[in-house]
Amino acid sequence: MQNPGNLDSADHSQTASPAPAPGAAAGKRPLEWRPLLVLAALAAVLVLCFIRPLCDWVGFSMDSEFYSYMPLMPLITGYLIWLRRAGLGADVRPGWGAAAATAAAGGAALALYFLAIHKGWIPAEQDYLAVMMLAFLLLLLAAGFASLGAATMSAITFPLAMLLFMVPYPEIVNNGLEFFFQHTSADAAHGFFILAGTPCHQDGLILNLLKNFSLRVAPECSGIHSTQVLLITSLLAGNLFLCSTWRRVLLALFIIPLAILRNGFRIFVVGELCVRINPKMINSWIHVHGGPVFFALSLIPFFLVLMWLRTSESKTQNRVKSGDNP
Repeated sequence: MQNPGNLDSADHSQTASPAPAPGAAAGKRPLEWRPLLVLAALAAVLVLCFIRPLCDWVGFSMDSEFYSYMPLMPLITGYLIWLRRAGLGADVRPGWGAAAATAAAGGAALALYFLAIHKGWIPAEQDYLAVMMLAFLLLLLAAGFASLGAATMSAITFPLAMLLFMVPYPEIVNNGLEFFFQHTSADAAHGFFILAGTPCHQDGLILNLLKNFSLRVAPECSGIHSTQVLLITSLLAGNLFLCSTWRRVLLALFIIPLAILRNGFRIFVVGELCVRINPKMINSWIHVHGGPVFFALSLIPFFLVLMWLRTSESKTQNRVKSGDNP
């Protein structure tokens, strides 16, 4: 005869299921190693194929004040994907359609580039690197779709989109941005001088403050490097701290007037120092190396707006919850 207590123990040992791992979401399973190894292999092949453009890209970013942020973008993307790791791996099926489309787009970019060169176009370094990095990223996306699947790639859309900041602007776009911020910053500085009661006559990019002293807003005064960094910061902050799309867009758009006012204020401060103290202040530290100081000052209104948007979003969510559960 068998002991009933032993039978109960045996039945329980057969029917009991193991407890889920701590932190594992219901219905989710961790991303398998096999698709990750496939992606790593495809990425390695791509790196070998683009080794020369990638080396040129690293050298360009190290020599450029504006594009010095570009090597940081893969690290930022990797960190954002790591934050989302718990929601990955639920559906890993190759997305051949999306892979083919992105691979075709990357191939088309390369084909058009070499066709233009064959027709006699001599690209600037920025144009060359823009095409090569865009093609590289498109082919890398194709590898991701082929190995990880469309569902996984969709779950990390924002981190992948941040990789676009690895692509330098074409020269015509870069010049257009400089032109825009030069002129708007000169207008903002003129407004600051008028508000301060300092006589100022504006002639385009030239601000005449005294009979024998004037300021010219140079391309270096456009502040597009700090504006680009502030834009990246706004996108990251919006994604991490805000939920609604329109608030994220509003935070990103706020960067434009903020950058213009920051640049105008910097020109105004330098001009006031030259007028009130000595015209030689045009060569002072605050003008030549004061960019980080004014960038830090611009973070104050930026974080105030971020806090306001976050607070208003929390209030809206609380009202919705109270309406659902009176």
